[in-house]
Amino acid sequence: MKTHGIGIVGCGMIAEYHTKAINEIPGARVVAAYSRNPANGAKIAGLAAEKGECQIYDDLDAMLARPDLDVVCICTPSGAHLDPALKAAAAGKHVVVEKPLEITLPRCDAIIHACDDAKVRLCTIFPSRFTEANQQLKHAIDSGRFGRLTLGDTYVKWWRTQAYYDSGGWRGTWDLDGGGALMNQAIHNVDLLTWLMGDVASVQAITATLVHERIEVEDTAVAAIRFKNGALGVIEAATSAFPGLLKRTEIHGEFGSARVEQDDVTLWTFANPTPQDEAIAAKLAGAKGFSAGASDPRGINHAGHRDQLADFLNAIDTGGPALVDGREGRRSVEIIRAIYKSSQTSRAVELSLSED
Repeated sequence: MKTHGIGIVGCGMIAEYHTKAINEIPGARVVAAYSRNPANGAKIAGLAAEKGECQIYDDLDAMLARPDLDVVCICTPSGAHLDPALKAAAAGKHVVVEKPLEITLPRCDAIIHACDDAKVRLCTIFPSRFTEANQQLKHAIDSGRFGRLTLGDTYVKWWRTQAYYDSGGWRGTWDLDGGGALMNQAIHNVDLLTWLMGDVASVQAITATLVHERIEVEDTAVAAIRFKNGALGVIEAATSAFPGLLKRTEIHGEFGSARVEQDDVTLWTFANPTPQDEAIAAKLAGAKGFSAGASDPRGINHAGHRDQLADFLNAIDTGGPALVDGREGRRSVEIIRAIYKSSQTSRAVELSLSED
């Protein structure tokens, strides 16, 4: 089995989840990390030591020159993904970018084209696609169980303290966070909704900053969606909803309805039931008490990252497709940028016209 040497760029909180995930993937290990903060770098080195030595660099070019490094995970703040991604691609390394791919479409496109030109693979981290509940939901849609899709809704009503935003100079800024509750927290469910329902045709939205101070971006957002297949939907996102609720996705069609709350199926009903339906509902029902970041940014686990990174490494090894590539990652950024434009202009925005 080929061993993938993986480098981490940016050693903040999310890099810990990448490292823990990689530790659990056979044939992969973190061999290097780049950080401007020695304490953060030391933390990643300590986590990676489970599988071997991880060298910490303060020179990105030097890290990228390592011949045993073939994959780089970009874990910097959202608006600082572009430069390290371009450097990694130019160095011939496959590129993993933590969500969002970048904060504007031109910056997303620059990463995508750089990886295409360098003939390296690119993926954007969206681990929600890899949970069993969402995989079952996707299979039911693709199998026609719902008939014509009519409504697709997703709700991320979370809570973040003022201290959360004050804890990092980049949080809550347009330049580095790229937005608020939508771009940082709810983007996972924006991606999930469009993976399930298909492309978005237009959005009409209102956003507001209702609770938090000293931030430039929204902490509350509501958007009405028209999908290209004719279905309608709603996206609600907040970091202003105390104490933070489990995220929820609902899919409805002429022959069925389903609801996934966090990673649990809480509704699974079809006009034409099958013997498997009862087993799916029984296995995937019942709250597990896992908040997954509803009120605490560290309240997530790394299982989804592990499964997605394993999928990406398998795609590299086999030449097959990864479930979430760069172009898939671009789609959620386009939708969120359109929502912001709609809120700013008080008009519906077509997706093809969403970017300045």
